[in-house]
Amino acid sequence: MSATAPPPTATTRWLTHFGTLALHLGSFAITLAIWSGLLDQRFGAPISAVIIAGGTLAMVPVSLAGRRWLDRKPTPRRIRAATFFVHWIVMILLGAAIIEALKTGANWRGWTLPLAPGIGGALMWITGAAGVLCVLNLAVRGLGAPWSIALSRRLATDWLYRWTRNPMGLATFAFLAAFGLRIRSALFVAWVVLLAAPAWLLMVKIFEERELELRFGDAYRSYRARTPMFIPGPARHPR
Repeated sequence: MSATAPPPTATTRWLTHFGTLALHLGSFAITLAIWSGLLDQRFGAPISAVIIAGGTLAMVPVSLAGRRWLDRKPTPRRIRAATFFVHWIVMILLGAAIIEALKTGANWRGWTLPLAPGIGGALMWITGAAGVLCVLNLAVRGLGAPWSIALSRRLATDWLYRWTRNPMGLATFAFLAAFGLRIRSALFVAWVVLLAAPAWLLMVKIFEERELELRFGDAYRSYRARTPMFIPGPARHPR
């Protein structure tokens, strides 16, 4: 008969929480350093295209690898570790792609949209404010923060999350599309709508929905059944 492990002491719990916090803050600091380095660099068109397209598309194999590792041994510890690393890598990749696209988008060749830049500018303010509200929604109702900063401790299902399961992603890509309208670049809008958003949705479908199901069980399955994945809409009644 195996001996039962003693419960963790208050000191052990404190050290665990402190270590987790340090890991998340450290990873975020590294991410910011990488993004800052990209802001200061000027690349040629081929390298820029690799960062933008490659960073976007690489989210899919990262999600597949994370899902495979997670499903091998879906313990609470593995769930936390897999979620942290997948979110961290995706945050670096997608962030790098977005930064490079924002830096160079005005110079992309292609069809110029016949719109006044003020329309796109106004939409950027609206979608940017929506993104901030999403972050606050997750912090207050989910007790978490985006990506690898802090794993949510509760399932956020109300406020903005009542209308779509991914309001933060929707606000982000709507903001990027609005930027494309502001610079009047059809190619930039096409990148957002046809490449970046679909790749991110695949990441959500492959990995994020699985880890949420493992962490929150029936509560998440019920929420997923009644709430649209991306495009906002009224709650559905599960069959």
